[in-house]
Amino acid sequence: MNNRLTGEPAAAPIQSVKGIGPRRAGELAKLNIFTVKDMFYHFPREYLDRSSPVSPFGVASGKAITAVGKVKAVKKGRPGQKPAVTKVALETEGGVFYAVLFNRRYLEKSLKTGMTMLVSGKIENRFGIAELQVQDFDIVNDHITNSSAAALHTGRLVPVYPATAGITQRIIRSTLQVLLEQRLDAIVEFLPDRVMEKYGLMPIKPALRQIHFPDSPEQARQAKKRFAFEELLLFQVQLAYAKSKIARLEKPHVYNNETKLKNKLIACLGFALTGAQRRVLAEIMSDLEGSRPMNRLLQGDVGSGKTLVAVLTLLRAVESGLQGALMAPTEVLAEQHYLALTELLEPLGVRPGFLSGGMPAAKRKALLEELAAGSVRLVVGTQALLQEDVIFNRLGVVVIDEQHRFGVKQRAGLREKGLAPDVLVMTATPIPRTLTLTLYGDLDISIIDQLPPGRQPARTYYVNHRELPGVYEFIRKQVKAGRQAYVVCPLVDESEKMDLQAAVQLYERLKAEELRECRLALLTGRMGGDDKELVMRGFREGSVDVLVATTVIEVGVDVPNANVMVIIDAERFGLSQLHQLRGRVGRGGGQSHCILAARPGTREALQRIKAIKTCQDGFQLAEKDLEIRGPGDVAGVRQSGLPEFKAADLLRDINLLKAAKACAEQLIAADPELKSPQNAGLKRHLQQNWQKTNLYHIG
Repeated sequence: MNNRLTGEPAAAPIQSVKGIGPRRAGELAKLNIFTVKDMFYHFPREYLDRSSPVSPFGVASGKAITAVGKVKAVKKGRPGQKPAVTKVALETEGGVFYAVLFNRRYLEKSLKTGMTMLVSGKIENRFGIAELQVQDFDIVNDHITNSSAAALHTGRLVPVYPATAGITQRIIRSTLQVLLEQRLDAIVEFLPDRVMEKYGLMPIKPALRQIHFPDSPEQARQAKKRFAFEELLLFQVQLAYAKSKIARLEKPHVYNNETKLKNKLIACLGFALTGAQRRVLAEIMSDLEGSRPMNRLLQGDVGSGKTLVAVLTLLRAVESGLQGALMAPTEVLAEQHYLALTELLEPLGVRPGFLSGGMPAAKRKALLEELAAGSVRLVVGTQALLQEDVIFNRLGVVVIDEQHRFGVKQRAGLREKGLAPDVLVMTATPIPRTLTLTLYGDLDISIIDQLPPGRQPARTYYVNHRELPGVYEFIRKQVKAGRQAYVVCPLVDESEKMDLQAAVQLYERLKAEELRECRLALLTGRMGGDDKELVMRGFREGSVDVLVATTVIEVGVDVPNANVMVIIDAERFGLSQLHQLRGRVGRGGGQSHCILAARPGTREALQRIKAIKTCQDGFQLAEKDLEIRGPGDVAGVRQSGLPEFKAADLLRDINLLKAAKACAEQLIAADPELKSPQNAGLKRHLQQNWQKTNLYHIG
C-alpha cells in the first residue's frame, strides 16, 4: 500500500493507479474523478441482475432483463443515422429475438455468426417480435468465462455507472476491483461509533465493497444507506455548525426606533402592504432588534413583494446610521434593483450607490471612497461587492437576492465585510416545503405566501412551432393596443455559443419578417453592462415594443406594460424557470399571457408543460418539479451551491435527511467545535473536504 494514502483517505491522484495514464486520467476528469477517493465514491446509478439469464419471450414491455443467445445475423444501421443503430438477431431456445444497440458500429465487424452474447436491457414487444434495448452486453466465450474478470461483468448483480466517452463500464468496474484489492486500507472510518450504532450503518470498508460489487440486493441497499446518510450528515453538520457559530456572536451595532423614512415610503406607495408582508417584516425587525445577527431566508412567489420588504429592511439600517448592501447575481438584476431603489428612496433623501464589475475605474474608486467614509449608506451591486478593496464604514444589513445563484461561501463572504451584520437572503425560486427546513438548516425562514390584491394570473397556453405565426400575429395586435411583449430563447448557459447564435438569428428574423412592424431589441447575458441598460431603458420607457432575450430576464425585470411572454423551446426549461419567466408579465394589472412554444419529446417535458399550464402557485410547482425531475435537478437545489449528492436522493431519502439533521444538531449542541476524541475523525474529514462541499469550514 502507498504510505502517502494513510493520512487523508485515498488522496493520491488517480494516475497513481496502475493502468491509468494521462489520457485516461483526463477522461476520468470529465466524471469529476481526480483522486483515488473520487473513484471509490463514483457510485453505481443502478444494478443489472445478470446472475441468471431469462427467456426474452413472454416478458412485458419495459421490464429489464438479462438474456443470452447465439448470433444469427447482424443488421447494419443506415449510413449517417443518428443515433447509429445496430440490430443483432440472437437465437435462443424459445426462438429468435433482437438486441438493439445504439452507437456501437464497431460491433458490425467484430460480431460473427455463432458467437454467444449476454445482453441486458429493457424488452420492447413490437408486432409480436421481442426486441431488447441493450444497456450492457458481453461476448461470452471460454476465455472470458474462465477469467477472473468475468465475475465483474456476468453472473452477479452488476453495477452500472455514470460514464463518458473513452470510459466504458468495463474500465470503471476493473479499476474499482483493483482499488478494492490494493487501496481499500487507505480508507479510514470517520463517522463516530455512537452514530454508526444508533442508525445501523455499515462500516465504510465493507460498504465500499458492497456498493460496488454487492453480494445481494439487500447488501447494496445497506451500503447505499450508509453513504446516503454520510453525505446528508456531513452537509447538516456544516449547517448546524454555522447556525451555532452565528448564534454565539454578539453584534456590535444597535438599531434605533426612528421610523420617519419608513413611514414616508409606505405612505408614498399608494397601496397597503399585504398581511404576509407585514408578518414577515415583524419577524425581520425582531431579528434586527436582537443581540445576535439575523440569518434569515425570505421566500416568496413571483410578484409577492419581497423587494419592498428588503427595501424597508435596508431603510432601517440607514435610519440607524448604519450601511446596507444588496447583492444580486447578474448585472441586469442588480441594475433593476438599483433603479427601483433610486426611484423609491431619492425622494426621501437617500441616494443609493451602484457597484458592478464593468464600471469605469474612476467611478468605482470614488464610490469605494464614499463607502469607506460612510457617506454612501446604501449600495447595490453584483459579486463585485465581495472584492477585497470594497470596505464598508458600518455595515449593518446585507440583503442577497436570488440566493440560489450564489454558493454559501459567497454569502459568508459578504457577511465578512462587516462586523456581524444582519443577513437577509431572498429567493423567488420556491424550494419544495418538504426540503426547505432541511436544506436551509443554517437559516431562519420567512415566507410571503400572499400576492398583492388585484393581480391577475397570466393565462398560459401551449402551442407547437407550426402555430407560431398565429402567436406573432397576436403580439402585433397587442403592440397596436399599446402593450409590450417578451420573446425568450432557451439559453440555459451563457457559454452555449450555438444557443446565443440562435437568439441573434431569431431576433434578426423577427425584425425582418414576422414582427417587422414592431420595434425590437435583443438582450443577452454576454452584452456589456451599458448596452444591457440601454436596451432595458428602451423597453421600460416604451421605445421598444418586443424584447427578444435569453433567460437573463428570468428574474428582477419589471416592466408593468409588458403583458405577453412567449417562450421558445419551452421543453428545455425546468418548471421553476418557466414560472419565473411567466412572472415577468402581468405586473401592471389587466390580463397577461404566457405562450409556451414547445416540442416535448419526453414524458417529463410533457408533464412540465401540463403542470405550468394548470398551476400558478410556485410552491406547488416546486413540489411537482421535485417529483418529475428528481432533487438533483430542481432549480434552487442544483443551483444553490449545495454539494452534489451521489448516494442520497432528497425525495426518496427525506426521512434519512431528517434523521441526519437531528443527528447533526445533537452533535453540535454537545460539542460545538467537534473537539472531543470521538468526533476527531468527523472533524478531520470535514476540514479536508470542506472546499468540495462549498459550505462552511469548521476550524
